[in-house]
Amino acid sequence: MSDALAPTVSDELEQWLGSDEPKTLGNITVLFGPRSFALVFVLLMALPALPLPTGGATHVLEVVTMLVALQLVVGRRCIWLPARWQRLQLAGPSRQKLLNALLRRIRWLERFSRPRATSLFDHRATTSAFGLLVFGLTLSAFLAPPFSGLDTLPSLGVVVIGLGVLNRDIVLALAGAVIGAVGVATVLALGNLVVRAAQHVL
Repeated sequence: MSDALAPTVSDELEQWLGSDEPKTLGNITVLFGPRSFALVFVLLMALPALPLPTGGATHVLEVVTMLVALQLVVGRRCIWLPARWQRLQLAGPSRQKLLNALLRRIRWLERFSRPRATSLFDHRATTSAFGLLVFGLTLSAFLAPPFSGLDTLPSLGVVVIGLGVLNRDIVLALAGAVIGAVGVATVLALGNLVVRAAQHVL
């Protein structure tokens, strides 16, 4: 099958969501193999990437993302997760609206994305750098002050980087890195202001 006829990320994700397969984290790691790293990053960080203060409700998703990212850094080809996390539901009635919105955003990005510098994605160093970047951005989102909404940009950076890797598009991956870097800078700057303001109040 040629690249022009190959299914897109949104097509594969929509097919999985419409299948009878369990919509769990463990299931997606089995079905998608090595590509599940990037797909897990996209799915887990989509909720923290919403422009809404989460109040720490997404910390479990961020912890799982960091664990998976570290496995990518050390060169694992398959994701290992504790049995409890393998049962984590990624889809369901309560998440349908979010998943539909995510699919729309992915399709929009796919209009502009195409394979670029694809050979870079086959190197171990690139894979480790991808894992380190995701870990750093997710840690920044995890440490963002609760109810501040400051975890949005670092999380969005992770989502865009993951889509860049899935589409083998270095430009999209770099765009995600820039978004994430802006988010980290914002977390550090505004987080510092929040701390100073709290110190003055106390």
